[in-house]
Amino acid sequence: MNSLTVNAPLQTRSDMVNVLEELVHPLRPFYSEGGARLGLGKSGVSYPAAVAEMEGFSRVLWGLVPLLAGGGSSELWDVVLDGIRCGTNPDHPEYWGEVGDYDQRLVEMAVFGYALALIPEHIWEPLHPEERDRLYRWLNQINQHPCHDCNWLFFNVLVNVGFRKVGLPYDAEQLERNLNRLDVFYLEDGWYSDGVGGHSDYYVPFAFHYYGLLYARIMEQEDPRRAQVYKERAAMFAGEFLAWFAPDGAALPYGRSLTYRFAQSAFWSALAYAGVDVLPMGVIKGLVLRNLRWWLSQPMRSSEGLLTVGYAYPNLVMAENYNAPGSPYWSLKAFLPLALPEDHPFWTAEELPLPELPALKVQRPAHLVLARDPASGHVAAFNTGHRGTNEHTHTSAKYEKFVYSTGFGFSVPRAEWGLSQGAFDSMLALSERGENLYRVRRRNQKTSIQDNVLYAVWKPWSNVEVHTWIVAGLPWHVRIHRIETKRALDIAEGGFALGVETELTEWIEGERTGGAEAGRIAAGAASPVGASGVQSLLGFESAELIRPNANTNVLYPRTVLPTLLASLEPGVHLLASAVYGDPSPGASWQPAAPEALNLTIGERAIVITTCSGNDIRIGLV
Repeated sequence: MNSLTVNAPLQTRSDMVNVLEELVHPLRPFYSEGGARLGLGKSGVSYPAAVAEMEGFSRVLWGLVPLLAGGGSSELWDVVLDGIRCGTNPDHPEYWGEVGDYDQRLVEMAVFGYALALIPEHIWEPLHPEERDRLYRWLNQINQHPCHDCNWLFFNVLVNVGFRKVGLPYDAEQLERNLNRLDVFYLEDGWYSDGVGGHSDYYVPFAFHYYGLLYARIMEQEDPRRAQVYKERAAMFAGEFLAWFAPDGAALPYGRSLTYRFAQSAFWSALAYAGVDVLPMGVIKGLVLRNLRWWLSQPMRSSEGLLTVGYAYPNLVMAENYNAPGSPYWSLKAFLPLALPEDHPFWTAEELPLPELPALKVQRPAHLVLARDPASGHVAAFNTGHRGTNEHTHTSAKYEKFVYSTGFGFSVPRAEWGLSQGAFDSMLALSERGENLYRVRRRNQKTSIQDNVLYAVWKPWSNVEVHTWIVAGLPWHVRIHRIETKRALDIAEGGFALGVETELTEWIEGERTGGAEAGRIAAGAASPVGASGVQSLLGFESAELIRPNANTNVLYPRTVLPTLLASLEPGVHLLASAVYGDPSPGASWQPAAPEALNLTIGERAIVITTCSGNDIRIGLV
């Protein structure tokens, strides 16, 4: 199913209601007999199937609660109420169970607290006294079990706020403690890290700010100081987050939990809901609706009309260990504007395009430099990498590539053997000579950003040290590596992965022989979705077009990957490349003259001419 078949363009509140209905209507046959579980598939997840089905039940509420808060109705709500009755009844076979420490069900409790605060007349008042008591007792388990020390703390906050709003006993001490602890994760310029030393990714907008703005709206009278702080931080972040969106509504694929899809625009929905006056309402409206339109044009649903695990298409290869069949319905957070009435400025404002944005924007807390190409609408995030790492699936691919792109996406490894399985786009991959088992950057010893030049030091082995400089820009950017190795290595420098649909034009030139350059060393390709290419400036020996395994890229099931190759003996080596990417339909590629790339390489230093015209000298010894 390639797209949703709404009867009207996605412009009005009624249009958004229609989209929500079309997303949730196919769920009806998949509810259990008692309504407490929503089983949408058999693919596995890190927690038991019964918990995954409870997760599916709860995540649909992120869309239904604002619909009802705005005066709407849903054919599913009677099923939801029956599910609550059965799921919280210890004597019922569909009981959601006693939770443990760091339990997934603690995550899913948050939406119930949100619902108690927003729509008590729909979720609390229809229950009989004993049913209310069971719901309270089941939810109150969150006050007896710890949540992970990250965005999870907001789940406890929302449950206790819900208790407070309906006059139930709540843990005021734990509520305050969690709110104070969440402040520790705040960095600057509106950015949070997901826990101490954690990443700054989509969990900043669709978790920290989203929940903070819900709190600000719900608790504005009771906690005006903190509500104001959350609004001020969100206002600062809005200027940062704008840079992650392309003019057509596509947002930057980066980090984990991308299967939550249009939760990407949930921040803008929450900004409007909380009444944060930082951008014209028409701009906010446009950000939400364009992102939804982009997503609704992607083949992301099954033949039954269900959201699938994946990104632009169904894809378990790129999924996290916690992505259950019902997990993608957290994307319904984007429907928060349905809580706003028809005459709210969000709905009455004329939709406006993105405001004018700079070609380059440094986002130091996130370790990124955002670049945008006005001609193609392409947005790319150049990345220094991070000091720390974690155990989430494909951490290197999702957080340590040199650049992430709205037009080319990024790829994840299918397995460990060779360049095709590794799918090393926008990475430098290194293997011990002849082993064909590649390592990439996973953590960094040093990182810095100066203007549009990003720098990192990383060690794929204890006796191999790589210094990497990236000169950010579009459609060309430059990468420089100083590699000091005590091992003989095979290396591969990957450009952007280009989607292969029907037509493909290929270009490969050059080979270094006898220690001297024999012509240009470059590879590129063009297809109906754009053009991608790489060109050696120094040190590479040959170029190839790698065919990565199918389903490794988040945007396209099949890709081709321009790649530069070299073999290195133990010692110190300097490599430099120019990388091209233009996702415009009909784009083409050909190598550029080195002098056009603002790079001068000497014996002891590299001189880079930045976008502002300044020369930066990088010492190599």
